[in-house]
Amino acid sequence: MRPTVLDPLFVPITSLAGVGPKVGLLIERVVPADLGDRAARAADLLFVLPNTVIDRRNRPGIALSAEGQIVTLEVRVDRHQPPPPRGNRSVPYRVYAHDDTGEVALTFFHAHAAYLQKMLPEGERVVISGRMEWFNGRPTMVHPDHIAPIDEAEGLPLVEPVYPLTAGLSAKVLRRAIGQALGRLPELPEWQDDAFMRRHTFPSFSDALARIHYPKDPIDVAVEGSAWRRLGYDELLAGQVSLALVRARIRRLSGRPLTGDGRIVEKLRAALPYKLTPSQEFALGEINADLADPERMLRLLQGDVGSGKTVVALLAMARAVEAGGQAALMAPTEILARQHLATIAPLAEKAGLRLAILTGREKGRERAETLAGLAGGEIDIVVGTHALFQESVTFHDLVLAVVDEQHRFGVHQRLAITAKGDAPDMLVMTATPIPRTLVLTAFGDMDVSKLTEKPAGRQPIRTVTLPMERLDELVGRMLDAVADGQKIYWICPLVEESEEIKLMSAEDRFASLKPLFGDRIGLVHGRMKGAEKDEAMRSFKQGETRILIATTVIEVGVDVPDATIMVIEHAERFGLAQLHQLRGRVGRGDKPSSCVLLYKEPLGETAKRRLSVMRETEDGFKIAEEDLKLRGEGELLGTRQSGTPGFQVARLEFHADLLEAARDDARLILSRDPELQSERGGALRLLLYLFGRDEAVRLLRAG
Repeated sequence: MRPTVLDPLFVPITSLAGVGPKVGLLIERVVPADLGDRAARAADLLFVLPNTVIDRRNRPGIALSAEGQIVTLEVRVDRHQPPPPRGNRSVPYRVYAHDDTGEVALTFFHAHAAYLQKMLPEGERVVISGRMEWFNGRPTMVHPDHIAPIDEAEGLPLVEPVYPLTAGLSAKVLRRAIGQALGRLPELPEWQDDAFMRRHTFPSFSDALARIHYPKDPIDVAVEGSAWRRLGYDELLAGQVSLALVRARIRRLSGRPLTGDGRIVEKLRAALPYKLTPSQEFALGEINADLADPERMLRLLQGDVGSGKTVVALLAMARAVEAGGQAALMAPTEILARQHLATIAPLAEKAGLRLAILTGREKGRERAETLAGLAGGEIDIVVGTHALFQESVTFHDLVLAVVDEQHRFGVHQRLAITAKGDAPDMLVMTATPIPRTLVLTAFGDMDVSKLTEKPAGRQPIRTVTLPMERLDELVGRMLDAVADGQKIYWICPLVEESEEIKLMSAEDRFASLKPLFGDRIGLVHGRMKGAEKDEAMRSFKQGETRILIATTVIEVGVDVPDATIMVIEHAERFGLAQLHQLRGRVGRGDKPSSCVLLYKEPLGETAKRRLSVMRETEDGFKIAEEDLKLRGEGELLGTRQSGTPGFQVARLEFHADLLEAARDDARLILSRDPELQSERGGALRLLLYLFGRDEAVRLLRAG
């Protein structure tokens, strides 16, 4: 149902001149769109934006050109000096030329004489552009970027965009492909509000693209310039409209009020060994009010590591069971699913709740029994991984779905679990504290509850930084700690040493410490089989091993309350959110805990700042705001290299002010025109397709 006006942009990039299958694969590496399993299209090339420009407007004359500067010169060609016919291959071909200020040598390696004589005929005036270098007081330009006869100098790009490249892809080939995609851009109706455009001095969509890809001034390519902001706003608006459509669709499947008689909840509360914190009680109040409402719940529960989200989720699930339905708790990894099971099983048992687990590992009879129990209603609560989405899984009456670590599941998966019941309520939990701007982009369709305190009895964690040179000293202290009965996590960035990056891997570190710690050292990483991982975690939990070498597989949700020391090797390689998550694995019992950040000199500015933030604060929300400042939003949510979740153009560190406007605009549009049938609605459908939000268009009954 895609509007035909967009057809010229929705052809595979391999149909563009000069882009064969091989080049197409290289270009796909620099396309910012999340391609999934589809091939790149011409439309994707529009948003491959330059990261800087080369300014060729600088024309100082030969003698006044500084070392290393890119300059444009108007010169007369004097003579050619080819290398000797059978001489050394490394001797270059030289062409000497001059202007009023002096002489320059143009140097070419492995040159074709005939080509150079045609491009640089003796006695003719030409324009050349490239980087100036000085050897022994003499100016030279090696392989000028541009050479043109004086009468064609007008065609020389004075401000040239520089695009992100990948090995094997030349700038020229990419630039040509982008040019062809721009040439296919049809005339499109304006989807933005006139007054808003004037207020922000936004150019039209096609003008914005032309300005960025054919800049006349470096400001045209600036992220904070009006052309880039225009495209960024387009993308934020597409994101907010699609979230609002998902929300409208989910809400339209109206839920049913879930209220219980309180007996199971009371038993659970009685079984808890502690009182809930004020913010747990407050969040639970908000969730219960949502459950009691006939409209479906879509709520995000944010809480720092160890703030007690799982217990809040369990009490919400108990309420759902009291109301006669079933609940599901879904986690992104098997380790985390089993962790949740271990946390809630003893409590659920005391309250008489029937519990089961379903991950990729359950097979045969065990799996068949669980599936039968879910379909027949004998199981009240199921904990699992995305195996819960599979078609073979049917519920008797799923009324509440709890999704943990939401940023690892997209909107589509949310819709998939929604399809499992008769419009179940949805509670999403995350331990990654998310700044407000990001809550809007990734979760614009949700209400938010926050857990702000740590549960009673949690100890503060002392954080220190240590250079790798003092490793021996650290190992000595670890030996003392183990002798003293303490438990230690030791995190490495890799599973095995790689050729490209010389870092200590988990396997190497395990091998180097094994002779010192003997049987008291264990190893866990993502490539191990499920049963091996479980065994490694079990023996660490039981205290059979005292030091656990691990990769970040333990980042989320692993709970060993008596672990008191966390060592993070090559801490400079990790992002702030991840360091904070890892540190949160200790300090869970009643003993004082510490975290050692081992780093390798020299540290860059960002790494230095990260490590000092970790020393200064344990407040997850503060850390998240700092992280956003330091490295953009994408990594914060565990998504691609840069840019917000799935965003190609928008950069929140520069465009955050546009986000609230996009959300308000999206809500206003859909309140007036829920099916996008108006003139502006039709234009907005084009915008959704351009930014790959086809899923959202499908949610429209008419589209």
